[in-house]
Amino acid sequence: MAHGRKLMARTLWRAALFLLLCFCCHLLQAARPRRRFSLQALSPEFWKLVPHDAKLTQMATGFGFTEGPVWDARGFLYVSDEKLNKIFRVYPDGRREAVISLGDPDGNTYDMELRLLDCASVLRAVIRVTPDGHYTILADRYQGKRFNSPNDVALGPDGAVYFTDPTLDLPAGAKQEIPFQGVYRLDAKGNVTLLTRDLAQPNGLAFSPDGHRLYVDDSDQRNIRVYNFSGGRLTNGRIFGKEQGEANDGVPDGMRVDMRGNLFVVGPKGIWVWDAQGHHLGTIVLPEQPANLTWGDRDYRALYITATTSVYKLRTRAQGFVPWLAYAQKSHGVAAAGY
Repeated sequence: MAHGRKLMARTLWRAALFLLLCFCCHLLQAARPRRRFSLQALSPEFWKLVPHDAKLTQMATGFGFTEGPVWDARGFLYVSDEKLNKIFRVYPDGRREAVISLGDPDGNTYDMELRLLDCASVLRAVIRVTPDGHYTILADRYQGKRFNSPNDVALGPDGAVYFTDPTLDLPAGAKQEIPFQGVYRLDAKGNVTLLTRDLAQPNGLAFSPDGHRLYVDDSDQRNIRVYNFSGGRLTNGRIFGKEQGEANDGVPDGMRVDMRGNLFVVGPKGIWVWDAQGHHLGTIVLPEQPANLTWGDRDYRALYITATTSVYKLRTRAQGFVPWLAYAQKSHGVAAAGY
């Protein structure tokens, strides 16, 4: 009996010590100073895209982990929160409205009809979300096997939807049914086509304004790949650029392009700015590590950035390329502000 009491006391002591260590780690994490916002130019071309006096503003904060921003012309953002398991409408004054509760929502986009599409990690699916908070699964399998955890999604020049499927958010305890991490095309009829499986952990993706290139970054290899795009197919995959950094500085993630073909890509410490030839022009260093970004405001010259617990805004000199507006104008002659 005495031996049993000693064993129990020892077990309780170890548990208490473990909890104390966890608490101390939490305090250290909370006390760690945030990075200072700064603009680090590597080329004079950087200043043609971001003004010297650009000011970063915190639009909203207090989230768990923000992702997937989409600007709506009515003056708000859709924002995913991977920890709170919700998609919100976030307004310029910081107000937020929950649209839907959903396990680990991730990247979002509008389709050609301005309907919100989301990469739903727990559902392991690409879904369409209505403004009143209902969803429809558009695709959750390839050749009968469940996706890993769809991560980011982009509208293509042909009106189809393109998305990445890494294992980064594969639900705990879930089985990986597809033995690779792919990039896929989803057409209006629900047909899913594998485009490439040559990335370790494909993440953010974006098309060039002319629709002839698809960029995809790899969070594991810490690089950006570019492919020639034609007829819904990819060819000539090659390394476009590398985003190397320290272990805790962040990895390549969401990306956007401007009307001139420059890329704004999440990377170590912030947003890396690249020209269309693969030259790293500079970095927008942010207080919190970003995950994704989108163009917004009436003229689409503002970057809205989802960064850990917050959403930030940065006005630029660049005009953003917004696929659903550009393609709608090209296909139907629909006019949009700035287009």
